[in-house]
Parts: sequence; C-alpha cells; structure tokens
Amino acid sequence: MRELSLNVLDIAQNSIAAGAACIRIEVLEDTKAHTLVLGIYDDGCGMTDEQVQRVLDPFYTTRTTRKVGMGIPLFRLAAQQTGGDLEISSKVGIGTSVRATFHTDNVDCTPLGDMASTLCTLITMNTDRQFLYRHRVDGREFVLDTAELTALLEGVPLSDPAVAQWLRDFIRENTESLYKGETYEND
Repeated sequence: MRELSLNVLDIAQNSIAAGAACIRIEVLEDTKAHTLVLGIYDDGCGMTDEQVQRVLDPFYTTRTTRKVGMGIPLFRLAAQQTGGDLEISSKVGIGTSVRATFHTDNVDCTPLGDMASTLCTLITMNTDRQFLYRHRVDGREFVLDTAELTALLEGVPLSDPAVAQWLRDFIRENTESLYKGETYEND
C-alpha cells in the first residue's frame, strides 16, 4: 500500500469484522530514534494460536468473498523492509493486538499518510463502535475518544456530515500541532 494509514484502515476493518466494540489505534513517533510504531488493538473475538500464525500467510483469509488476505502480510513486509517487524498477539474471547515498528530513516519506509481521513472514515462508518486514538510525537500527544465526543454531541450522530468534517479538521489540526512542537489542548 502507498500509505501506512491504509494498512491501519484494513486492520481496523478486520477488528470490526471480529465484533470489536472498542478499537484502539496508536501512532507513536520518536524522531531522534527514527522509529514509528503503529498499533491496532481490539476487544473482538480473538484468534487461536494457529490462526495467528496463519494470518501472516497471504493465502489464508477468514473472508468468504475472496481467497487471499494480503493486509497483514503486506503490513509486515512494509515494516520488515525498514528493518522493523510486526507482532500479533491474540486470545480467543479477549481480542487481538497488531503492532508494527518502522525505521523512518530507511529509504524503504512507507509514508504514514492521511490518518485524519482514515480515522474519520472508520468513525463515521462505524458509529456503534468506540475508537480510541493516540498520536504521540517525541512525547507530545493528541488523544481522541469517540465515547467522549458522543457524549459532547448530545445525540448528534458522528456520521452527520458537519460532524465528520469537523472531526477530520480537528484531527488534522492537532496532528499538525504535534509536528510543530505544540502541545494538544482539548477545545
């Protein structure tokens, strides 16, 4: 994939298909160490140890609509091409954790991409799920919790077009602040 945010979208969709009520997405950047860690954690149905091993095989998928599952293998390959790696852990009935580490000083490091659009798509298309998003750059952090947003909106759905546009702008503005060295302030 051309952007890592698309891998995040794909894996989060797997979490939704696994029945997750809460999906936590983390973007952790350390510019001095030249590392980027992407984590997607869910409380879905989980997988057996055998299934965890098999999801790394591109010719294995639980989907009935196609015979291959390239999402996790491509995400792992993208990490490994930078000298990083991907870890998956899962427990049946508890959930799944996918965590990939990238070395950003490697020429083969795929750009992070448009996380604001990825998150906005996930949130507005899955308003029955809780999304927790944390983006940290060198210790500065932006956190978004859709449960808090839902409470603040007092009945206005997260899928409302005006809310979706505000959400996308809010995520973009706060992410840009992280890169400028500014701290996040909840408004």
